[in-house]
Amino acid sequence: MSHYKFAVVGLIMLCHITLSACSQEKQVTEQVPFVMVAQPNTTHDELKSYAGDVQARQQTALAFRVAGQITERYADVGDRVKVGQVLAKLDVKDAQLQLSASKAQLEAAQSAVKIAEDEFKRFKQLLPINAVSRSQYDAVENQYKSAQSTLKQAQSNYAMSSNQTGYNQLVANKNGVITQRDIEVGQVVAAGQAAYQLAIDGEREVVIGVPEQAVANIKVGQDAWITLWSKPDERFAAYVREISPAADQSRTFSVKVALKEGQYVIQLGQSARVFFASNIQNVLSVPLTSVSATENQAYVWVVDSNQKIRKVNVSLGAYGRDHVPVLSGLKATDWVVVGGVHLLRDQQKIQPIDRQNRSVKIQAGA
Repeated sequence: MSHYKFAVVGLIMLCHITLSACSQEKQVTEQVPFVMVAQPNTTHDELKSYAGDVQARQQTALAFRVAGQITERYADVGDRVKVGQVLAKLDVKDAQLQLSASKAQLEAAQSAVKIAEDEFKRFKQLLPINAVSRSQYDAVENQYKSAQSTLKQAQSNYAMSSNQTGYNQLVANKNGVITQRDIEVGQVVAAGQAAYQLAIDGEREVVIGVPEQAVANIKVGQDAWITLWSKPDERFAAYVREISPAADQSRTFSVKVALKEGQYVIQLGQSARVFFASNIQNVLSVPLTSVSATENQAYVWVVDSNQKIRKVNVSLGAYGRDHVPVLSGLKATDWVVVGGVHLLRDQQKIQPIDRQNRSVKIQAGA
């Protein structure tokens, strides 16, 4: 009998503890939580970035001015070269033969002029005493003038052949770095065919591709900043120097962003990212922490004058770093919950406070 009494007493105590716990849980649930709220911003700071690579502001293709077969090559990709440095040579045999032929023609023309000049001088002395006819004198004079013209032509041919002999050497015309090589020893190249790409020493810039829907928002001279993949914590001031007037094959517009600083720290070919910041007026925006979504529909919690929250569906623009623009669904006078949105429920009563933990009084009709 005593065991039965103990069992009844234990059951009564268990029920009391259970009911007490339920009562406490209900009391906690019914407490009105403090919730941080804020009104939408009327401006939106937008930050966009594009990936690119560092290039020299000035680049040039180096090529032979004459055709021929490459016999020697002295420079390779990555080599630093100076003005006047020989980079490659062509076979000079044909050029030397042409020079010899031009020299022979020049010597023959010089001899012809000497003979024609002597003959002209004799006829010039004989003409006054009528020892020769006027027609004979004119013929000799014309021969002399023709010989002089032939000499000038031979001199030009010889000078051109001399230059072409010198053109068999490819010489750097600027200080810089070789970024591309397109020749090999034994290769036959045409006149003007690119042999090297030279990045000229001096200013550096980052080249990016901007989509056609965004290029209209970028202007020449616009400020920007650049970060490097290898140094993500460092920023370098820059500005837009040039915008391509036409899209390339990838349907993007090439934009060149010149560096204002860090010219000698940044190396050619480094991966970089260009950032553009803009401030858009008359656009409502809310913190990212105030936005939630169900079934691909974004919404925010709006506080009414009775301090109850309600779900309001919104249309959003492009997400920024901290804020997102609201295209529709909100008014500038609305108070929006800015934190803990996943813990709230529709028509729940709250105690709204601002970022300084001060109580917020919601006006009716706001």
